[in-house]
Amino acid sequence: MGSSLQGRDILRTDTLRDEELRLILSTAERFEEWLKAGSHLENMRGRVMASLFFEPSTRTRLSFEAAMHRLGGGVITVDDPMTSSAAKGESLADAIRVVEGYADVIAIRHPREGSAAEAAAAVSIPVINGGDGTGQHPTQALLDIYTLKKEKGAIDGLTVALVGDLKNGRTVHSLVYLLARFDVRLIFVSPTQLMMPADITDNLLARGIEVSVTEDLAGAMRESDVVYMTRIQKERFEDPTEYQRLKGAYVLDMAMVEQAKSGITILHPLPRVNEIEEEVDGYAGAAYFRQAHNGLPVRMALLALVLGRE
Repeated sequence: MGSSLQGRDILRTDTLRDEELRLILSTAERFEEWLKAGSHLENMRGRVMASLFFEPSTRTRLSFEAAMHRLGGGVITVDDPMTSSAAKGESLADAIRVVEGYADVIAIRHPREGSAAEAAAAVSIPVINGGDGTGQHPTQALLDIYTLKKEKGAIDGLTVALVGDLKNGRTVHSLVYLLARFDVRLIFVSPTQLMMPADITDNLLARGIEVSVTEDLAGAMRESDVVYMTRIQKERFEDPTEYQRLKGAYVLDMAMVEQAKSGITILHPLPRVNEIEEEVDGYAGAAYFRQAHNGLPVRMALLALVLGRE
């Protein structure tokens, strides 16, 4: 009997039920143990994933493709829209309908918000959102939660500071909806121009989540168990001068870590540009590379669950 996620699209974090979140995390834990043991998996034997990345990606694309290979499946890919029929003006829906005939599941990244939902509506096979513009990035948020559980042991009781471009950051947009399922306090740290969208903040407050808003990173770190850094995203700015003015708004260095709450964990969805100094990499609580590696078992879990091959 398949799981409740079999045949499902994974487009947003706020549509996942609590029991589905637990299932994803427990399945990821099982796959991680198998990987550590060197097990050869054939869950996806005979299955094909279409990897459609119309926006630059390293970690998300490679971990999706590695996940499918680790499960014994195959991958077909488009990673440059200029080499696809999109360059000829083909609509996304038409392109996805064609791909449906070649694959059993689709992982897609696209620069337009809502594109993943558009793709899912066009086909009957599962679609997994690898990032849709400034919308959501659900698989990143799931691996973030997985990382928090591994690093901190539990999520209830944590104070989490989310820092940087909260207006355009699809990673934080997805993550806060998962964090809201736990007993947490959230601190939003950003320039005024890049604050978390009001509809998201209002939603969290309506759920009874304690939310603070500040521009003071050092102050937030003195109160936080976790700091989640994000980059100021150049590609989201229409005015280059505005980006140049804001790009260095927050730079985390060891002096700040030493003044922060003892044992603070540092996360970042990567890539970093200049928001975490390399000197921080040696700090025991700098978990961002471990975080990136956690994408493999989490995406293995998602692929297996939506295809009923867990």
